[in-house]
Amino acid sequence: MKKVMMLVAVVLGTTVMVNAQTAPAKAAPAKEVKADKKADKKVKVAKADKKMEAAPAAPAKK
Repeated sequence: MKKVMMLVAVVLGTTVMVNAQTAPAKAAPAKEVKADKKADKKVKVAKADKKMEAAPAAPAKK
């Protein structure tokens, strides 16, 4: 009887250890997308243009 209980404990222990994963399997790393420098420059230019348009025009001196 003692041998049967030891066998059950070993089988259950092994099953638990095999199925216990601390972290999921690693997936393929995601590819990083770099920002387009031209697009960033266009955004900066557009913001500068908007600021110029929003600025009130100074009255001309006579």
